Amino acid sequence: MSILPKQNELGFFEIRLESIGGLGANLAGKMLAEAGVMGLGLNGMNFSSYGSEKKGSPVKSFVRFCDSDVQVRDHSPIERPHVVGVFHEALYKTVDVLSGIHPDSIVLVNTTRSFEEVKKDLKLEYGVLCVVDALSIALEEKTKINTAMLGALFRVCDFLDAEAMKEVIRKTFEKKYPHFVEPNIRTFERGYQEVTFQVYEAPKDAEQRPFERPEPTLGYETQPLGGMITNPGNSILKDLSGSRQGFLPEFHDSKCIHCAACDNVCPDMCFVWEEGADKKGRPTMFLQGIDYQYCKGCLKCVVICPTSALTELREEQGYADEQRVPHKFIMA
Repeated sequence: MSILPKQNELGFFEIRLESIGGLGANLAGKMLAEAGVMGLGLNGMNFSSYGSEKKGSPVKSFVRFCDSDVQVRDHSPIERPHVVGVFHEALYKTVDVLSGIHPDSIVLVNTTRSFEEVKKDLKLEYGVLCVVDALSIALEEKTKINTAMLGALFRVCDFLDAEAMKEVIRKTFEKKYPHFVEPNIRTFERGYQEVTFQVYEAPKDAEQRPFERPEPTLGYETQPLGGMITNPGNSILKDLSGSRQGFLPEFHDSKCIHCAACDNVCPDMCFVWEEGADKKGRPTMFLQGIDYQYCKGCLKCVVICPTSALTELREEQGYADEQRVPHKFIMA
């Protein structure tokens, strides 16, 4: 039987995965729990919390482990995690991904940036900060980032057995997708090997970060007459850059014929146009660029563009913040 590290008052070691739909955090939580329970003889449980959207919306996956002589009777969301895995770094703009962490909690982030940059953006004071470029690993191995993050998590949680996780990967994929078994094992091993750590020692009087449970703003007493929607889910009022999964459309002005095919397929009106005159002096609309505050990275515009004026661009972590000012464009 494995001996768990620090546990809470109920005897649980708790892990919370913060992600967006489409990155595989839900499956990662299931596989992580299975590896601990079936491979190490621990007691454990897993469940996820997410909305109705398939991709782009925030997702939380919760995993609890305890010794075999402790029963798991708590099925509430994890509010005070010992480990947090952040699958999508831009989430910090809309979600407090570190809410409720202990002063010595472990935080794993999928990023290409330095420890100090990540620490500053997440407002992390103490604990263990781990970074891994899970997206690059997944692109090179043609998999998803979830197995790269699992590899890093198993390095972080050294009480877990990496071989047990590899066996779970085999069982998960071998029946329906046997060709994904070896690429996912390689992705897991690379995540395990390539994660790096930085420890920020907490003073003895360091306090736990408070957990804030979001409360609904409208109820039966405060709902406006007629059921008017006062907070519509649109990109004009909300920054949607946190729903991107690591890619952007890049605009090449010299190749653009201003046909507006991209604007016709864009679900969020990301393209910015300016009126001018063509060679014959007739009024014409010219594409100026892309407003990335509204862009969800669906890349429909890249698919439809007839002249390759729009191409796929790997988004550097932290780049979304630079694009938050409306009408700031990228051209090559």
